[in-house]
Amino acid sequence: MITLETARKLKEVGLQWQPRQGDLFIAFDRGMDDQIFVINDMATIIEIWHGAPAVTFHGTPEWALDYLYLGETLWLPHESQLRELLQRALANAAIDVFDLLYADGVYTCRFAWGTEAVAMQAEDAAEAYAAALLYLCERGWHFPR
Repeated sequence: MITLETARKLKEVGLQWQPRQGDLFIAFDRGMDDQIFVINDMATIIEIWHGAPAVTFHGTPEWALDYLYLGETLWLPHESQLRELLQRALANAAIDVFDLLYADGVYTCRFAWGTEAVAMQAEDAAEAYAAALLYLCERGWHFPR
């Protein structure tokens, strides 16, 4: 999973969130930056039921915060979502080859950009993809609206 710092950078360069099931987000600047929320249409909780762990299902949870505007949230895209964004970005630039390598605890996302051979490294695959997207944004590419 990408860091909050990386998520903020992606938002700053124009990544817009179209929420869907399973997406992760935080409600930033509300004292809950360490609380990750999941878009889900049913609340489930792991509880001990008759002495054994069980998944319990709940209706509408009671919460003091009734709603958040999308602009008050920070999306934490999954690795697959970042990979799809990178794939589309490179395809639009007529570059259809990139790869992700793993060696010695480091992920490396590699592709060609113009005449440059680009290699973005991180300890997490999602961070490597995010770094590649930020690299493209620094060179004038824009996220689709």
